[in-house]
Amino acid sequence: MPLKSYRDLDVWKLAIEVVDAVYALTASFPETERFGLVSQMQRAAVSVPANIAEGYGRSHRGDYLRFLSFARGSLCELETLLIIAHRRRYFSRDDAVPVWQTCQRVGKMLHRLAKTLRATAPAEAPTETALRRRTKRGQLPG
Repeated sequence: MPLKSYRDLDVWKLAIEVVDAVYALTASFPETERFGLVSQMQRAAVSVPANIAEGYGRSHRGDYLRFLSFARGSLCELETLLIIAHRRRYFSRDDAVPVWQTCQRVGKMLHRLAKTLRATAPAEAPTETALRRRTKRGQLPG
């Protein structure tokens, strides 16, 4: 059964959760960071699911893979910004751990999805069946 939308991808759904978590986390930052770390963290977080969606909507697998790479880059940027904000003491480690762990899961899922797409035969569309054949435990990547 083909995927009907990028919204069916678990990795996209989890990336949306990261966005929600980042917005909640940055809500308590000092006002002086409104146009600094807050803006940059939110933009990096939003970029992850946006690039997953945009790549899915592209006509060619190479484009899809490139946008998944952009999503991974934004995720690495977000992780770096989380470290910086924590070092500035804008939140506690306990507040950051769930966001960090979710970012790590998204990163692994993006890696698996890209690996699956690279392994899929050129003529074969990225269907749920094709993705399941190439992942552990019969689960979709993400």
